[in-house]
Amino acid sequence: MLNLIAAHAIAIAHALFIAFVVLGGLLVLRWPRLMWIHLPAAAWGMLVEFAGWYCPLTRWENHFLRAAGRSGYDGAFLNQYLMPLIYPSGLTRGTEIVLGVFVLAINAGVYVRVFR
Repeated sequence: MLNLIAAHAIAIAHALFIAFVVLGGLLVLRWPRLMWIHLPAAAWGMLVEFAGWYCPLTRWENHFLRAAGRSGYDGAFLNQYLMPLIYPSGLTRGTEIVLGVFVLAINAGVYVRVFR
């Protein structure tokens, strides 16, 4: 039971981290000091997408799912939860690059405004 709770908690934290990576720059407009947390998070998120890596949170979630007697999932967190909503056919390498560019563009636009 605790393993399943841990897996779900990690999935929620993962989703919140992704939201922060994508939209956290907007929070920086209101709270500029948040930039010191957001910039490394955004850099990590873009690096994971551009390099085609799996986030460690995905591995931990799968570990706890399997420990709870559930089957884990293959691939990335985005494949499991987000991509079926946006791209039902699955995540391709090209889509990963597009997602990374999307994150970069949103945050670059925000940070240009912050540093003006």
